[in-house]
Amino acid sequence: MGIEADSHGQNEQTVEVTLGPKAAFENNSVTRLSRQVPANRVVSPVPPSRRKKAERKTATREVRKAALLQKAAEWRRQLDAVEVASQAEIARREGITRARVTQVLGLLRLAPEVKAQVLECPRAGNGTALTERSLRPIYSLRDPAQQSHLFATLIAPNSPQ
Repeated sequence: MGIEADSHGQNEQTVEVTLGPKAAFENNSVTRLSRQVPANRVVSPVPPSRRKKAERKTATREVRKAALLQKAAEWRRQLDAVEVASQAEIARREGITRARVTQVLGLLRLAPEVKAQVLECPRAGNGTALTERSLRPIYSLRDPAQQSHLFATLIAPNSPQ
């Protein structure tokens, strides 16, 4: 990938893309793509969605659950302090959908004792990993006692999901 600056503060980036198998490089069967980007913008040849997927795979599930709870708390603090205008602004900044922001913020509706158990319990009763998605029916309940009961059912041995 080459970068050249022009007189308008723009950089022209050239990216080489193969159009065939690995041997295509040897045969010079390569196509060049170029585009103009502002000088202050960093462009990566790897799309952000792929980078994020690779980063997510390296983190353990327990660390991710704790990080999601912390992220949700931080987003709520930013919204309450009007540091960000809306959940849509958070979504744009984080590169995720507005629906995902809502889902993560939903974790804050978990009762405190359920949150503590979520961080301690890595797996549901049937042996599958305990995920944010499996917690959605729990945080949709408003009553902490009902949340605790449903969570106990979820982590009970041989419980259906």
